[in-house]
Amino acid sequence: MTAAVTERQAIGRLDFAAREAVLFPGKADNLYRVTTGLVRLFTVDDDGSGVTLRYIKPGGYFGEEVLADRPRRYFAEAVTDTQLEVVPAAQLNQDEQNALSRQLAEALDRMGRSLHRLAGKPLRARVAAEILELSDSDLAQRGSDGATVIRVTHDDLATAVGSVRETVTKVIGELVRLGGIRAGYGKVTIRDARVLRDVAGE
Repeated sequence: MTAAVTERQAIGRLDFAAREAVLFPGKADNLYRVTTGLVRLFTVDDDGSGVTLRYIKPGGYFGEEVLADRPRRYFAEAVTDTQLEVVPAAQLNQDEQNALSRQLAEALDRMGRSLHRLAGKPLRARVAAEILELSDSDLAQRGSDGATVIRVTHDDLATAVGSVRETVTKVIGELVRLGGIRAGYGKVTIRDARVLRDVAGE
């Protein structure tokens, strides 16, 4: 499909291409569950700069503000080719409610850590944490040497951590020199996750 989800669409499965808009701020009528792919939730400040709030991986939910009859205040986009399931909140069975509760608690924890990084940690720590977060997403795959390769650009990382590409490029160079990663065109390869965890302080 070629347009963001509207609240008029029937319950079912929705397919999005990489970089396609999924949701905009506004009234929320449904929950969404990621079947395949990766979804990024982000906000935009008055200067037009975007900051990532969290990623939704397969099996994860978003759109939970419908449970409290609250408006949606973020944007959602498909980072990779993605399939979503539109979930009517009133029809969740007990197992689905339990799974949703666990995932919301985990999401709150991740968002709290993300906000802590943005407010109180240096850019190098935020970039290292972002790379670690993406290392088990649909952007990651195993290279021929067994290392984790993440298909992400410096622009993508800058958007995620609330910075600019030029500054993030310098940080990537520092992480390369520390032995944590290798950097290539449109990709980052993890050499030593321990280095990244130490830098991220996690």
